[in-house]
Amino acid sequence: MVKVCILRTAGTNCDVETAFAFEQEGAVSDLVHINEILSNRRSLNDYQILAIPGGFTYGDDIAAGKLLANEIRYLLWEEIQEFVHRGNLVIGICNGFQVLVKAGLLPECDGHQIATLAWNDSGKFEDRWVYLKTAGGNNSPWLRDLPEIIYLPVAHGEGKFVTDEETLEQLDGKNQIAFQYVDKEGNLAGYPFNPNGSLRNIAGITDPSGHILGLMPHPERFIHKTQHPRWTREEIDVPHGKLIFKNAISYFK
Repeated sequence: MVKVCILRTAGTNCDVETAFAFEQEGAVSDLVHINEILSNRRSLNDYQILAIPGGFTYGDDIAAGKLLANEIRYLLWEEIQEFVHRGNLVIGICNGFQVLVKAGLLPECDGHQIATLAWNDSGKFEDRWVYLKTAGGNNSPWLRDLPEIIYLPVAHGEGKFVTDEETLEQLDGKNQIAFQYVDKEGNLAGYPFNPNGSLRNIAGITDPSGHILGLMPHPERFIHKTQHPRWTREEIDVPHGKLIFKNAISYFK
């Protein structure tokens, strides 16, 4: 049985939905407060997947995800590194993506923050559905056999992926760009298709191994066809968010 640690803390508010998404694919999910790990009441050794869900950890008081990122970087780094080196999987969704980037788990998993998720160019919280082009050359278990274009909702105020040009070139060259915002035809496009102004329309990235995935859109919010905004008017085959969770569980089976 695949076990998933849904890491939560004050302000996390997408933990139950994320746990439910994994459980629909046959996993066992535990909602684990970070203090339970810090106090050794729970151990990452008991899990194969670590998920950091969306929300507003610690109220985003300093910057989105920064405080939880600091806890991971300075209090849990050895445990996280051991977890990753055992070949396990990590996913960060929305606020969780912000945490992974600011903790230095993405894009290189080396403890250095070389990117960030900044305020949306629109200057407001963006709550909409977006089209995403998936990475064809990425070897990530999370992305296996995904359709070329998928459709997922976003809900964030700080989702603009920003880094230097050298890092962007490295992400592109190593096929670490997992998702890019596109229009319905799959073309890179500006606002509102790119809801935040992310450089190169980046919506999600992986580490070089593909085992760590961070993305701003919410796959846990599209695991049933009735969650699609036009499900009564369009034929929905398989909910695209469901495929991402299914891939993770299938990897261990």
